[in-house]
Amino acid sequence: MDFYESFLDYAQGLKDKGYSIVVCGDLNTAHKPVDIARPKQNENRSGFLPIEREWIDKFLSHGFLDTFRLFNNEGGNYTWWDLKTKARDRNVGWRLDYFFVSDDMELNVTEASILREVTGSDHCPVGITLQF
Repeated sequence: MDFYESFLDYAQGLKDKGYSIVVCGDLNTAHKPVDIARPKQNENRSGFLPIEREWIDKFLSHGFLDTFRLFNNEGGNYTWWDLKTKARDRNVGWRLDYFFVSDDMELNVTEASILREVTGSDHCPVGITLQF
């Protein structure tokens, strides 16, 4: 968790200097129960631990936005599936990959997507469209 705290300090420092921030990546954490197919079964597993999820809450409370959730609050939207169990075929997944933006960019985000049809990995790409 030390990395996440250092990252938040860094991002907040840039934001405090007036920069608009875009953060994209695999956090290996499903934020909310809606972000994981089986939240009860996974509540004590890394990737859905309370401490990990609380960090995302903290990050968002510092003026960052989960771009996908600006447009879609429904379940069943995942970015990672276990290959060994062929979980993708049953859409038993986790949303682990994110685009976050600083809150000053909210109106610039016109679309956020999960490209689940793109295969070749246990993750699928995520994307956003920005308009300035």
